Amino acid sequence: MLTLHVAGGQAVLVQDDRIAALGPAADLAAAHPGARVREWAGADRIAAGAVEPAAGELLEHRYHPDPREGVGTGARPLPAGLTPAGLGGSARRGVQALLSRGVTAVVGPFERPEVRTAVARSGLAVVAGAGERSLTPGGRADFAVLGADPVRCLATVLAGRIVYRARD
Repeated sequence: MLTLHVAGGQAVLVQDDRIAALGPAADLAAAHPGARVREWAGADRIAAGAVEPAAGELLEHRYHPDPREGVGTGARPLPAGLTPAGLGGSARRGVQALLSRGVTAVVGPFERPEVRTAVARSGLAVVAGAGERSLTPGGRADFAVLGADPVRCLATVLAGRIVYRARD
């Protein structure tokens, strides 16, 4: 299925998990009239997602509390005696926090199985080092939909799937 993601007059055409084309929204819409159009209201641009070089520290050595715990949502040192299930929940919440910032790749590897599972299930790419990422036709459809001033991530797409969408 073809999906045309539109922001700020520019567009990314996605077919399955790949970028099929990039360019002006009007041109791509005219060339692909059968594509589903997802126009991102309030979006300024679509950009390659960010790489998080400190993912190991953030996911394996920091605790991301559940909002229902009533202790805030900011990352903090891992509590003593945290169970594997507790670490898995923390890692999932940490991954969600990364996605909310437009992160599409993390620097690995990860030592703890609970963290590896959370990262793998999310679809985040695991890379060896932080570097620039770009949107390229034929490449995996990983990108962030960004708002204007101040820059705000409205959505994160991994392998053509919307994995994060900001709430109004």
